[in-house]
Amino acid sequence: MSFEYTESQQAIVDAVEKICEGFTDDYWLELDTKAQFPHEFYQAMAEGGWLGIAMPEEYGGAGLGVTEAAIMMNTVTRCSGGGYTSASTIHLNMFGPHAIVVHGTPEQKDRFLTPLIAGQQKACFGVTEPDAGLDTTSISTFAKKVEGGYRVNGRKMWTSSGQVADKILLLTRTTPKEDCAKPTDGMTIFYTDLDRSKVEVQAIPKCGRSAVDSNAVFIDDLFIPEEDRIGEEGKGFYYILDSLNPERVLVASEFIGMGMDALRRATDYANEREVFGRPIGKNQSVQHPLAESWIELEAAWLMALKAGRLYDAKQSCAPYANAAKFMAGRASQNAATRAVMTHGGMGFAKEYHVERFYRESVLGRIAPITENMILNFISNKVLGLPQSY
Repeated sequence: MSFEYTESQQAIVDAVEKICEGFTDDYWLELDTKAQFPHEFYQAMAEGGWLGIAMPEEYGGAGLGVTEAAIMMNTVTRCSGGGYTSASTIHLNMFGPHAIVVHGTPEQKDRFLTPLIAGQQKACFGVTEPDAGLDTTSISTFAKKVEGGYRVNGRKMWTSSGQVADKILLLTRTTPKEDCAKPTDGMTIFYTDLDRSKVEVQAIPKCGRSAVDSNAVFIDDLFIPEEDRIGEEGKGFYYILDSLNPERVLVASEFIGMGMDALRRATDYANEREVFGRPIGKNQSVQHPLAESWIELEAAWLMALKAGRLYDAKQSCAPYANAAKFMAGRASQNAATRAVMTHGGMGFAKEYHVERFYRESVLGRIAPITENMILNFISNKVLGLPQSY
């Protein structure tokens, strides 16, 4: 088993690093302060052809695997200075259209994927609801069949990029849960225009990643034409499952990259900052926590790469994808916390940027799935312990 990147994978790293060099720490700090979307970074990645790295070549993508997408996203957060914000700017392109790729018609793929990959459109993801959370089968947003399509009413929560999106990938119920043979039946996916005359998108003030908005979405009598339904009616839950493991791998790779950037900054500061006539990095009380972070981040990265390679080989990867997400969240938060502590008082100052990573790092432990749900999955599906919920 080789742990080295292939020549093509290293080329991805080199090319993405070059793009990231064009965006300074101050660029990301300004956008975070003003809560403005990183349009310039998004466009640079689109022009480089990176928004469709795992999308089919016939629609403008590169046709590569989840492993390559993970390597790319790790490079983005490790090298851009943008932390998790930089990943969130383009994250949906990596996994969001997967249901379209697998279950869409040729006409839908051409109509939806081509402008998304080219950076001509932005999309958001409407799945989570305020009264359902991770219990996806209990969503209540309902699409009623009418002539020519569907009328949709309901609410979504934590919808990222809703302020700037042109399209929404929307999971709804088309059959009430109580009328289904199984709770996972009766859900349908649509990919359609975000018609703001029928959809109100309210930004949620939050502690970090301010440049990429999160929103509460209120849908009031939105008409969706029949041709915007993805796959069969009632099969939406199973289509969503197709993208869960790739998303876990990508989220893990992104938070690992941010942790690596935080560790680099902490190490540089520890080498440069002198107190009592010596660099603080000479003290084991500074050295050892940073060394622990290197170990944690590298272990999480190996797990993420294993999950990605298994997925690309069409082998079972769910335990490893979930474990990578779990390890990455903790390793990233530890690295960000230690970076702030290494900087001392200056770690609390925006000037040194590690406070941004510190604020964003908690997200890796709660989204898109919490640590407790990952542990439930491992306990039940891997260890064979009885289900607890």
